[in-house]
Amino acid sequence: MAKHSASHRQPRTSRSRAGFVPHLSRHRVVLGLFAFTAAATFLAVNVVDPYSGATASPYYENVPVYPVTDAGMAQTISFGGEYSNELGRDGYDVALAPKPPKDEAGGDAPVLESGSPREIARQIVLARGWGEEQYRCLDKLWQKESNWRVNAENRSSGAYGIPQALPGRKMASAGADWQTNPATQITWGLGYISGRYGTPCGAWGHSQAVNWY
Repeated sequence: MAKHSASHRQPRTSRSRAGFVPHLSRHRVVLGLFAFTAAATFLAVNVVDPYSGATASPYYENVPVYPVTDAGMAQTISFGGEYSNELGRDGYDVALAPKPPKDEAGGDAPVLESGSPREIARQIVLARGWGEEQYRCLDKLWQKESNWRVNAENRSSGAYGIPQALPGRKMASAGADWQTNPATQITWGLGYISGRYGTPCGAWGHSQAVNWY
């Protein structure tokens, strides 16, 4: 009986081991195939589009790229009237901007609106040979008297116009449009200043001293 029992147990042990080994081998094969498939998928995604995974992030932003439609166009930017940068596709250039003109004394010449009473007066002053210094005196004088207004009127004295002629009808000697034309008033006023004070700076000095001219 002992021999029979021993011979009967031996096949069961060998069958048990033979059935266990193939079962473990199939499990490991499945895990290996799954790991290989996952690695291959991750590698393929990053090779084809390495940024595709970022689109799922809430911080991802698709920044548009605008093509250059005209490479020949340039842009000029000015800074404080001193310098200008000219930007192009291939680089940029920095150049000095034009400086304002200088007057005879070396100061900056005034920038006046074309056709304004101030601009008309400056042209007449320069035509008389008085220069920028005399114009600056005249500007201060008539700024004080009338603020360069053609229709400025002093109701208490009757003085009228840019030069505050007293009475205003005196300016009719320079033109019949003396009430409305700044050039007529300026021409008369400069003639008055020349005959009484010599120059606009002379008239300005007198006005500063006694508050009239």
